[in-house]
Amino acid sequence: MIFHPKPDAHAAGMRPGAAAFLPNRYDVFAFAILFGVFIAAAHGAHVMERPLAALDFTPVSLEPVNLIPYALLSTLRMFAAIIASLVFTFVVATLAAKSRKAELVIIPALDILQSVPVLGFLSFTVTAFMGLFPGNELGAEMAAIFAIFTSQAWNMTFAFYQALRTVPKDMQEVARHFRLSGWMRFWRIEAPFATPGLVWNTMMSMSGGWFFVVASEAITVGNTKVTLPGIGSYLALAIEKQDLVAVAWAIVAMGVVILIYDQLVFRPIVAWADKFRVELTAKGEKPTSWVYDVFRHSGALRFLGRLFSLWSDWWARTLLTATRRVPPVNGASGAWADGLWIACVAAGAAWGAWTIVAFVREHLTVSDVGTAFWLGSITFARVAVLIALASLIWVPVGVWIGLRPAVAERVQPLAQFLAAFPANVMFPFFVVVIAGYHLDPNIWLSPLMILGTQWYILFNVIAGASAFPNDLLEATTIMKVSRWQWWRDVMLPGIFPYYITGALTAAGGSWNASIVAEVVSWGNTRIEATGLGAYIAKATEAGDMPRIVLGISVMSLFVIAFNRLLWRRLYTFAEQRLRLE
Repeated sequence: MIFHPKPDAHAAGMRPGAAAFLPNRYDVFAFAILFGVFIAAAHGAHVMERPLAALDFTPVSLEPVNLIPYALLSTLRMFAAIIASLVFTFVVATLAAKSRKAELVIIPALDILQSVPVLGFLSFTVTAFMGLFPGNELGAEMAAIFAIFTSQAWNMTFAFYQALRTVPKDMQEVARHFRLSGWMRFWRIEAPFATPGLVWNTMMSMSGGWFFVVASEAITVGNTKVTLPGIGSYLALAIEKQDLVAVAWAIVAMGVVILIYDQLVFRPIVAWADKFRVELTAKGEKPTSWVYDVFRHSGALRFLGRLFSLWSDWWARTLLTATRRVPPVNGASGAWADGLWIACVAAGAAWGAWTIVAFVREHLTVSDVGTAFWLGSITFARVAVLIALASLIWVPVGVWIGLRPAVAERVQPLAQFLAAFPANVMFPFFVVVIAGYHLDPNIWLSPLMILGTQWYILFNVIAGASAFPNDLLEATTIMKVSRWQWWRDVMLPGIFPYYITGALTAAGGSWNASIVAEVVSWGNTRIEATGLGAYIAKATEAGDMPRIVLGISVMSLFVIAFNRLLWRRLYTFAEQRLRLE
């Protein structure tokens, strides 16, 4: 009734029946694309299984021709991480949205995890992953993929959780009216409603992974140093050698890769996801994709899709038939169980906090703890100011883009490239300017913190504006709503849940980016800003585990406190007051 595929113009002109599934010229292009992707993935996977010693015999080279295999390997790591992030999102975000007990654990855990920097994860996971595959490059590859995963998953999970919590009430009434099972409700109502926002956040997460690809491919934790072939390690070596030409080649290669997977993956997904918009009137402009058109018109793929559709319909009917009404839980026993669960969660959190405190007390002093909190407050001030400035700039821009699909198509690859632009590339400019003009690094290094994370706000606002019902926009035109009232009473409330997700993840990402933004170097010149990010970066470089633990713990406390006091309250406000009815 609400979500259904849009009519296929090509199919509409064909004769019904088997003719629609006969091979045609589109099959040649479709299978050429799929076969090429398969061969590239197989080659990259084979390279990743080499002995670890092979990395010493074939070190990273700055020859531009090497960027072709390096780009393939980096892209495979990115997509392996994004697939893992999607699985994590569907499982964890759904549990948090559906279960109050799970939410009590998952949401605070996500607050903590998004605040833990990539270097923090690497500090604890590199040795573990390499121990799982001794003497094999696969262990280092798993560590790199996991590091990229930690820069992608939290944004997608928060976005999907927010969408599931703000499903319009009339759609929930439809699910109850047709007595849909939980499985059917999720796949037929909730997941389609959340799809447009998830697609844009997946693109943002993919770009966010590029931002940290240098740290994940050129791993240095204490005495452990592993350099995996890829664009990130190429860029790290170019910066170390002060080779601006090689830096430029790395940027060009990154741009080409982003353009290719935007055309082959994300633009088709955006065009496909447009059919899940909640609206009563048709939108004048729709996103398009030549790859999506090729796949949609392919007879063989149409046949495979029909088989999958029949199987999924049979599976859904089987689940619906097997569903039985569950007797209601007694109110008193339910409250008692909730109290017991909360007590267990609190006890676990207290035990974890005490373990950290005991570890820190054994190696550090109260003065060290005070220093970490003071540095954390400085970084917090930077994050708050930067998020406010980014919101003032990108909210109106995102609304303007999101309401114009044709513009969004042209802006999409550019926005992905800018979001993927590593802060490391800007180090030469910042170091030369700050050192040459004797500027205060505490002020002029701050833009590096928001360089990659500001796009979380833009992408989420674009997703919110794109998903805004077209019939409501037409109503505002008919009623001649003033521009100020349109922003105050229509558009800002409509995109508010999406903005909260973007601002929350942008804030967490800015804390993460402070690790590389508060300590920059170019050749022998090193510039540091005062802050918790610099504290953790120096501790990680020295392999000082007690200070790494202290720095990450303090950063997590700041993020959790800010999320609890501000973002979560705004989430609740959006769920209760600013949802489509």
